[in-house]
Amino acid sequence: MNEQLQQFARQELKNGLSQLPEAWQMTFKRMYSHKDLEANISDVVDRMPADKLDLAMQQVQRSLEKQK
Repeated sequence: MNEQLQQFARQELKNGLSQLPEAWQMTFKRMYSHKDLEANISDVVDRMPADKLDLAMQQVQRSLEKQK
């Protein structure tokens, strides 16, 4: 994934996660930052490996749809 796509994906993840309840954000942290659960959600997204972005975006999108 090129850098521009990575930046877009990370921003979309941050936007989506900001719309989810804190408990759901904690679940995201457990999946992608299990060694540092105190990290800011934005930092968690920024540190994610690029190969995890697509799956994470799908998960956040499904979570947002469940909330509707």
